[in-house]
Amino acid sequence: MAAAEIFRALGDPIRLEMVQRLTRGSRCTITAVSEGLGITRQGARKHLQVLADARIVVLQPEGRDVLVSLEPESLDQAKLFITELERRWDARLDALLRFVEE
Repeated sequence: MAAAEIFRALGDPIRLEMVQRLTRGSRCTITAVSEGLGITRQGARKHLQVLADARIVVLQPEGRDVLVSLEPESLDQAKLFITELERRWDARLDALLRFVEE
């Protein structure tokens, strides 16, 4: 999974809030994960499908409900990407500091 796809999916405030809610517990229904977000169930389903396509969540039909759970490996990929960026910036800032001090 490309980091760009993960960040694109997380770039929407509603989807980001859904992911944050899922980090607090285990599986939730679509209704529970979208409660208070001001969107319809159909709207919530569309947002969750974007997250599922990016492999951030798993949608599991169970009876009349669909249970949503987080797929932490995708978030680990995003974390690795950010960690690498941080490492590069730290190296550049260290080089700048050495240059300024000389």
